[in-house]
Amino acid sequence: MPKEALKTTVLVVEDEILVRLYGMDILEDAGFSVLEAGNADEAINLLQEHDHVNLLFSDIDMPGSMNGLELAKFVRDRWPSIKLLLTSGHRHPAPEELPDEGRFVRKPWREDALMEKIRAMLA
Repeated sequence: MPKEALKTTVLVVEDEILVRLYGMDILEDAGFSVLEAGNADEAINLLQEHDHVNLLFSDIDMPGSMNGLELAKFVRDRWPSIKLLLTSGHRHPAPEELPDEGRFVRKPWREDALMEKIRAMLA
């Protein structure tokens, strides 16, 4: 298990349950601690309860009070130390749409490429 995984918690925010479970499986298999949310409101509640989240991994297109880009900007303002990784199979945001230091990975994910991006962000 990579040493960075021992102390790293990732919050996966995805409204499609099977996609969320797949992302969680990838992260858990890599040794990360994983929290899950189905929308931005659930994610914010979890972030208020857990002060040890290191990375937000969120879909852009979600129902509810805000989409993934809005959630990422909210998290950047409220919890600036949390790294931000956004994903979508439908949209590819321009760099200026992403919050400072936010990153993007297109769906469907390749496990090795996803883990490489996450490890680089956390390094």
